Amino acid sequence: MGVTILIVEDEPRLAGILRDYLLQAGMRPHCIGNGLEVVDWVREHQPNLMLLDLMLPGKDGMEVCKEVRTFSDLPIIMVTARVEEIDRLLGLELGADDYICKPFSPREVVARVKAVLRRSAASNLTTPQGLTLDDTRYLARINGCKLDLTAIEYQLLSALARTPGRIFSRDQLMSKIYPDQRTVEDRTIDSHIKKLRKKLSVASAGSDLIHSVYGVGYKYERT
Repeated sequence: MGVTILIVEDEPRLAGILRDYLLQAGMRPHCIGNGLEVVDWVREHQPNLMLLDLMLPGKDGMEVCKEVRTFSDLPIIMVTARVEEIDRLLGLELGADDYICKPFSPREVVARVKAVLRRSAASNLTTPQGLTLDDTRYLARINGCKLDLTAIEYQLLSALARTPGRIFSRDQLMSKIYPDQRTVEDRTIDSHIKKLRKKLSVASAGSDLIHSVYGVGYKYERT
């Protein structure tokens, strides 16, 4: 069957409806009704997306989302009957990808799930070197270890890693990270690259993934 969708919903009837519609859409749904059970299940089974109700017994959806985000970039759609703006903002700041408010149409939920999965697939990259990138959140991990990158460092890494082996000149890299065409000295790019290479090396046990090409620029490649 298709992708695995975790439904975290404590109303059995509603969870059953969502499960049936997702099954019909060719997905593999699994239901959990208690917030305390979610994190361990996600760690073990690594679903492709989670539908997460806000109000849950044991542990509420906000806490579950916050805890999952400490170790996973799993796409999360929050499902809630609470429509106050502060809840929406807090949920998104914690890392939710979308919101669905109750009451809702099950067909709408399936459409939202498909849309978030498409966005996730388009923005994510996993390389043979164990590097994963998520351009929607500027999140990078290598071998499961989260990299603490600045926005500029992330953009440089994303540009290089998405076309491994291609040599980028400093001007080409500058145009990618400074689309407003501001004037930036070459050594500014060199400084960002130096910091990025150091962080990658520490997280990957000394592996050198970004290489200087004398007189030309930089490339991403394991040698």
